[in-house]
Amino acid sequence: MAILTRAVRRLALVLPLALLAPQAIHAQDPAPATPAYLTKEGQTPWIYEGSDVPRDEEWIFGKLPNGVRYAVRKNGVPPDQVSIRVRIDAGSLYEDDSERGFAHLLEHLLFRESQYLGPAMAIPTWQRLGATFGSDTNAETSPTHTVYKLDLPNIDAKKLAESMKILSGMVRAPVLSDANVKAEVPIVLAEKRERGGPQQRAAEKTRETLFAGQQLADRLPIGIDETLNAATGATVSAFYKRWYRPENTVIVAVGDIDPMQLAAEVEKYFGDWKGSGPSRPAPDFGDPKAPKGADPANPVGEVAAIVEPGTQRNFTYAIMRPWRPVQDTIAYNEGLLRDTLAQALINRRLEARARAGGDYLFAQVQQDDVSRSTDATFVAFAPLTGDWKAALADVRAVIADALINPPTQEEIDREVAEFASIFASSVEQRRVMAGAKLADDIVNAVDIRETVAAPETVLTVFESMKKTLTPQQLLDHTRQLFSGSVIRAAYLTPETGEASEAAIRDALKAPIEAASDARIAAQEISFADLPAIGAPGTITQQGALGVLDIERVDFANGVRTILWANDAEPGRVSVKVRFGGGWRSIGPDDAAYATLGQMALVEAGVGELGQEELDRITTGRRMGFDFAIGDGVFTFFGQTRGQDLADQLYLFAAKLAMPRWDANPIVRAQAGARLAYESYAGTPAGVINRDLEYLLRAGDPRYKTPDPEMLAKATPEGFRKMWEPLLKQGPVEVLVFGDFNRDEAIAALTKTFGALPPREPLPAAVLSNKATFPKSGETVVLHHMGEANQAAAAIAWPGGAGVENLRESRQLEILTQLFNNRLLDAMRERAGASYAPVVNNQWPTDVDSGGRITAFAQLRPEDVPAFFQAADKIARDLATTPPATDELQRVTEPLLQYLNRVSTGNLFWLYQLEGSTQEPMRIALLRSLLVDFTETTPEKMQALAQKYFGTAGWRLAVIPEGQKLATRVTATPAEAGR
Repeated sequence: MAILTRAVRRLALVLPLALLAPQAIHAQDPAPATPAYLTKEGQTPWIYEGSDVPRDEEWIFGKLPNGVRYAVRKNGVPPDQVSIRVRIDAGSLYEDDSERGFAHLLEHLLFRESQYLGPAMAIPTWQRLGATFGSDTNAETSPTHTVYKLDLPNIDAKKLAESMKILSGMVRAPVLSDANVKAEVPIVLAEKRERGGPQQRAAEKTRETLFAGQQLADRLPIGIDETLNAATGATVSAFYKRWYRPENTVIVAVGDIDPMQLAAEVEKYFGDWKGSGPSRPAPDFGDPKAPKGADPANPVGEVAAIVEPGTQRNFTYAIMRPWRPVQDTIAYNEGLLRDTLAQALINRRLEARARAGGDYLFAQVQQDDVSRSTDATFVAFAPLTGDWKAALADVRAVIADALINPPTQEEIDREVAEFASIFASSVEQRRVMAGAKLADDIVNAVDIRETVAAPETVLTVFESMKKTLTPQQLLDHTRQLFSGSVIRAAYLTPETGEASEAAIRDALKAPIEAASDARIAAQEISFADLPAIGAPGTITQQGALGVLDIERVDFANGVRTILWANDAEPGRVSVKVRFGGGWRSIGPDDAAYATLGQMALVEAGVGELGQEELDRITTGRRMGFDFAIGDGVFTFFGQTRGQDLADQLYLFAAKLAMPRWDANPIVRAQAGARLAYESYAGTPAGVINRDLEYLLRAGDPRYKTPDPEMLAKATPEGFRKMWEPLLKQGPVEVLVFGDFNRDEAIAALTKTFGALPPREPLPAAVLSNKATFPKSGETVVLHHMGEANQAAAAIAWPGGAGVENLRESRQLEILTQLFNNRLLDAMRERAGASYAPVVNNQWPTDVDSGGRITAFAQLRPEDVPAFFQAADKIARDLATTPPATDELQRVTEPLLQYLNRVSTGNLFWLYQLEGSTQEPMRIALLRSLLVDFTETTPEKMQALAQKYFGTAGWRLAVIPEGQKLATRVTATPAEAGR
């Protein structure tokens, strides 16, 4: 097995691949610093106070005299990165009535201007340091906290100090002037507007119902127009001074640097911070309470019948209990594990009933502690039709049985095996846990007032709990999960008159007969008993691929494989199978079957295994089975473990050799696709998702989202007729990358993919199938049924495709990011015309047509012309004037750091090398990948812009029903004032 350091993997991008050999690389750490406020030996770290959960020794904790708490840790995944989180214990639940939205507005304002950053300088400053805006640099506001997130690549002591200084200035000394508030409120309102629509209204009404009488009922972080428009520098400052205080702050820093250095920088830049005025306790969030006169045995309280045309039916009811802080002990965690097992048992029964033809599309039970406001058990399901009463009765009947009878030992053993596999996998992969994930774990633990535990501790607690587990215990925990202070419900439907509050309340109060047939009968299934794929194949070619230690193995039946056995990601193996012709193989009348195939091809079964048998045979295993349709190829993908690899390969190969065609998954997929279609028209983004791909393919019927009429005509027989021949066509390539035994993997491939019958060639008509771009310069106008102040627009230019010009596609990615930065500036500064416009470059590599560059934004209807004008101007400017060097570096530096990070993982190399057995040029082009993505000149960018933006772009506008497309750019109030 190859043992290559993560640094060596990155070197493969810059050194000639043929000369690359494994070698030791030692990072130069800065001299250790000496923080003064670390938790001393023998003392309990602040996060473990009151707990007997064993401490995760890799974390180092400290607490400053001013109350700031911190946690730091050494972690090299990805290499040379530090992840910093600054959590403020203040979210939307901390707002007064006149401050609704201020917690989130503050999040924006801290990025606008602060002690060390001038106006609008945060984004370019972080970009120059290699951090991309929106992923490496971000923030979140929840009901209970605000978290500022920074993932810094290419870290060193100087860069760390500079970044911590900037962060401290943002948190400790933001510039909360009237001018900044006035500039940022429209951007927040744009974000709010883009979230709006039927689904958002339904979510708000559901929240008001489920959390009636509590702060959470009407404290959405986004706020409301009235209070946001009334915000001033003084009123926002008052909220800031009340809650942005040292004692409300936790700082987490994890990364590839001495943790003492991390701790020292926290102490240096946050140690002398002082709060303004006296400290205030967190407000009372309130408890869920039953209305007077409610039946204690079935305390049905507030309910809502929500009618929103253009939405999917959804019923949620919740058993609510008051939330209280807990002592996060081992015994407490054992109880949580029993709760989770009890839910898993019910959810498996609910899913089995849906598969067998229940009255609901899906149903799920989930316990959750919500925003320190309630400990609730939520039951959610999607009725298949307007007969929601039958669906509710169906779901309640399954739950009723679980409340009367203890589970069988076989059911318990099945769920225990699943959990054991998950926890054991976490232990195996401990050393490759990403620093950002570790930092977020601490933040989330602080938010719910609990501790953190090492994967080994979690596994140990689980094994200890498992030894004492009994059916009666699970029955007791199930009953606790479905007992509470009050039961509340909300039903969302697109149809007026389908439900009423009285009918919902009566249905929840009605007695229910337990479903005696809900339990899943025991059934032993073993891979050893399954039929062979065929006679083991013969290897015809085997040798080094020429990249690192990656190997190619070809079989006599034409199957080609690429393998890389390495221990970079312990316990994880990625498997991808490429076959057939992808979208090229789909017939013009088969759009419905293409959509259903992505939903149900795998679920329709493999050989002797239906969906239930597939679930059972993979119990306690780490196996996946995703199916996708690409431009020129179909794919299976799964992540597994070395010990499960042979069986994972069997399932993939069996789907090609002996597919099964069960009807129920296809019928269920039809229902799901029909329900989804009904929701598309409710928002401009939904219309874009429904129609953009079809329109960008010049109306090619293969890409049309199937409507209910098309879906109704589809049958299980027609599904098989279309898909069965496609599974037999075209070459097969298998990629296996990860922690596995190379010889055992080759032996398994010989028995599975090597044993497949010879493949049928792709028909000539498939190979010659070309994608068509719509006529440029025209504007297509569509309408949505949602809010009158919502619109969306897209503009697109034809791009490139194929492997031959792949180097140009990488340079085009730089140009696209330049375009994206300029469009973001243009539309945000237009008084919040759009919150987050996006520009992307799609360059298919498996076919030689179909590429395009697309810019998209959600807007006000009156701003659609401004979007087109801005996009046209940016395209024209890029083609006529070379960009400045600094502007280029703001794109290339984040791209460089992104590549440095992702190239340490197996999936990066898998994605770069997939298809190379058919197109060997992909291997040679790896040598220039880093240069192509990160090195360019202003002149090259200008030349590319002239090539790709030389013609008018194709345009799409989605506006509200009943409105006409605006044709003139109007000035915003801010612009008129200027």
